[in-house]
Amino acid sequence: METEPCCEEHKDSAVEPIEPEVKEADSEPADRDRLNELSRGPAEEGEELCGKEQAGTESCAGKSENTEIKSPSDPGGESGGTELKERRKLKKTNSWKMVRFQDPSEDDDVAERDSSAESLFPDYAMEEWTSATFEELFMAEDWKDITEDRLLRKKVLKCGTLQAPNPTWGQEVTVKMQCVLEDRTVVEKDGKLVFVIGEGDVNQALEECVMSMQKGEITLLLADSQYAYGLLGREPDIPAWTPLLYQLQLLDIREKPDPLTLPIADRIRIGNQKRERGNFHFQREEYSMAARAYCIALDVLTTRSRDGSDGSVKAEEEEVQDYRVKCLNNLATTQLKLEQFDEALHTSRDVLTLEPNNVKALFRTGKLLSDKGEYKEAMEVLKKALKLEPATKAIHVELSKLVKRQTGGKDTKEWKAKPAEMLGDDITPFLIPPKKKPSGISWKFILGALVVALGSLVTSVILTARN
Repeated sequence: METEPCCEEHKDSAVEPIEPEVKEADSEPADRDRLNELSRGPAEEGEELCGKEQAGTESCAGKSENTEIKSPSDPGGESGGTELKERRKLKKTNSWKMVRFQDPSEDDDVAERDSSAESLFPDYAMEEWTSATFEELFMAEDWKDITEDRLLRKKVLKCGTLQAPNPTWGQEVTVKMQCVLEDRTVVEKDGKLVFVIGEGDVNQALEECVMSMQKGEITLLLADSQYAYGLLGREPDIPAWTPLLYQLQLLDIREKPDPLTLPIADRIRIGNQKRERGNFHFQREEYSMAARAYCIALDVLTTRSRDGSDGSVKAEEEEVQDYRVKCLNNLATTQLKLEQFDEALHTSRDVLTLEPNNVKALFRTGKLLSDKGEYKEAMEVLKKALKLEPATKAIHVELSKLVKRQTGGKDTKEWKAKPAEMLGDDITPFLIPPKKKPSGISWKFILGALVVALGSLVTSVILTARN
């Protein structure tokens, strides 16, 4: 798959069922780099994005082996802060793969991520926010339970607009919020966080709380880890099973915009936000949530625009299509994790419709067709992938398996890798029979028998002469 979005590094195969073959191919040092490139998953997509997108749809402060995003607060990241502020669109926190869902249309100079101790609500620095233990707050009588299990509680500090409707599922909201651990370490802080309720843009605690608020309301929110980041936490700043304390204000409520009414630049920005969120869930092995995020991203990354047909618009439409390819590849890998093989095959074919020479999609399609017993089509697809990437060992391995399947598992023929310049449309010369084992009695056995017989004859002659 394209990039690959976790608390620990993953080296997932592009097609999950082929892991044994990939491992076998990985034993060849000369092919290791290309194999890893072919078989990686959604978080690696960010590497390509950082490297070639100068249009500014994402701001990448840096990358590491597992494509962590470094913010200005990370060591060595401050020098790029000014340049990052000049870039529009997607902004990220210094926590691994967390996306900031900010709308840059009104304020392009919003800071990257503010983790300072300076409060966004200086007039509401009461004891609950500054020093009270979380145990006391979970038991406090003046707090309201948002959920029946008492694991999500809030205290209203300032009432909102009277008789104003609460936000509902599917609406887009803007909130100002800050979040601390029990020792009051600031782990989240955003003056303009935009998300759609129910689309998984943020954790469940924020979604549940916002639906209980009115516009203008300022609230303290205490969330058990089950409604925040749970068992995995969120590296590097939120440990596992950590409750969180939020202070937030609901600034605006509006209907979710129709993607077809948005400019192409906004579609790219929103679609990439959803895609990055899918990468975040993928690396946490939350595959159902990841697949949902990718599907939402694809709904936004549509090229059926109502814009003009001038050259600049055409270039932007091509950019949208490029992001759709990345998102579809990520979705296919996620579907394989969910063992949705037919869906993964359909998604891979969608990739090839947009980009016929996409090697990852060709490899995945060929593997899935082979597993389904459609050997002829699988052979054609894998041959095409091999012609595009002749040095990739994983493709040779899969072709070898395919040949054995075609012959019923008998070792009558085997795939033999050939130099790229020799690879033509006819693969018959590359299917070579193994060396035939000679039949009948071995000449070594006959020679041994003659030696034994001769030795016996000499011994009998000597014994007869003595007697």
